[in-house]
Amino acid sequence: MLDRMQLGSVPPKHHIRHPNPNGGIYWEECLTTRGFEGPYTILYHQNRPHEHQIITDQYGWNVGVAVEQTELRKQHFKTQTLPRIGGPPLNHRVPILLNQDIEILILHPDQSDPVYLSNGDSDELFYIFEGSGLLRTSLGDLHFEQDDYVYIPKGVYHRFILDHDTPQYWLNIQCHKGMDLLKQWRNHTGQLRMGAPYCHRDFRRPILNQQDEGIRTVVVKRNHRFQAFSMPNNPLDVVGWDGTVYPWIFPILNFQPRAGLVHLPPTWHGTFSTNDALICSFVPRAVDFHKDAIPCPYPHASVECDEFLFYCRGNFTSRKGVGPGSVSYHPMGIPHGPHPGSYEASIGHRETNEMAVMIDTYKVLHRTQQALDIEDHNYQNSFVEG
Repeated sequence: MLDRMQLGSVPPKHHIRHPNPNGGIYWEECLTTRGFEGPYTILYHQNRPHEHQIITDQYGWNVGVAVEQTELRKQHFKTQTLPRIGGPPLNHRVPILLNQDIEILILHPDQSDPVYLSNGDSDELFYIFEGSGLLRTSLGDLHFEQDDYVYIPKGVYHRFILDHDTPQYWLNIQCHKGMDLLKQWRNHTGQLRMGAPYCHRDFRRPILNQQDEGIRTVVVKRNHRFQAFSMPNNPLDVVGWDGTVYPWIFPILNFQPRAGLVHLPPTWHGTFSTNDALICSFVPRAVDFHKDAIPCPYPHASVECDEFLFYCRGNFTSRKGVGPGSVSYHPMGIPHGPHPGSYEASIGHRETNEMAVMIDTYKVLHRTQQALDIEDHNYQNSFVEG
């Protein structure tokens, strides 16, 4: 959550009459989190927002299923080799890794969503590796571009409208227990600190654009199931809202990286947090400036974290054989680090142009069959010299 916003027409106080021009009232809807104790947004609708009729139309993607593996190893998944199935974002996503808190998927949509989705299971974070378009929600519109993070809170009606003149290639992180900015980047009032790696101005916020697209179908995802409903009125009939629960966009290149005398740990790249997981952004930056510094990440024993890394672009100094779209997975318990020669070769470098999205999780990530189908089986042994 960023801060409180107010758009459109709202009454002077919660839960009081809000007259409409026709002599009636607007309908208040409270979108709450953590029961009624967490962040919330209050919306004002032209019509009753809670009229839903079950229909049998089928929508939704295949939710990930973990595959048991007896062998513990470092793994490299080549998502760039996945078939580009296409379709709308709502229907075609490929699950790669998952645990109780998050699910990580890849998608290549080539059609706009025909209906609205309300994800009742998860906050959603997308990294737009390739592509652009419009996110349309009940709280307003947001234009997204390549290298944007797109955040959609749990329970917000939305659909993606794609720009069809560009290929789409997205990373999707389903955060089942919510997602937020890191607490250490805020002061006691909730404002982002001046020393944080981003500021409030770095985030693009929705613009309320009330319209009727003629769509009356809403799909709700809950408990990993999808249910379609028809509504008698326009689901996007919101005339105003205020609160702290709303979608936003953060361009990864707005992240302000840090450099130190010697190599800084990955936590300095922390961008977003979810339950027992840290999402980090690696962007072009100056590197360590001690005269004897070794800029390449040091070998480390990851005894309590699984590490997921999605390579975006640039020169990945610590890895060989990976490229844009590659995913490396290093499970807890196995020490990992740079490929042979990378550590020594980095001495004297003063900057790096790499871009990557990293997720460290305290709970074990499980692989899906779709991930194993695109695995580079030479990766584990590629760390052995000789």
